Amino acid sequence: MDPEPVPSTKARAVFALGLVGLLTGPLVGGVIPATLALLLARQTARQAYAAGGYLTGSAWIRRGRRLAWGGLVLALTALVVLLIAGLLHLAAAPGGQDFAPGTD
Repeated sequence: MDPEPVPSTKARAVFALGLVGLLTGPLVGGVIPATLALLLARQTARQAYAAGGYLTGSAWIRRGRRLAWGGLVLALTALVVLLIAGLLHLAAAPGGQDFAPGTD
């Protein structure tokens, strides 16, 4: 007699971490939950494969992975924008003289 398929609780955790990673990605703090979501997604997908179809939740894992990658992309974009803004700020700062007035 075959066991009944059961939902994976880790699949929902992957989705939740991916969502948190996407929402906090522009603040650069989304890197941590997004990375955790990707690591947990790998482990959960392996467990679901090893269960032979008796562990459900693969759609939640796929959605969580997509959200986590989106969060990482947003965090990387935010870092690039901040880097460009910082470089432009430094380039616009007046250099001024680095020697005493009246020196040739």
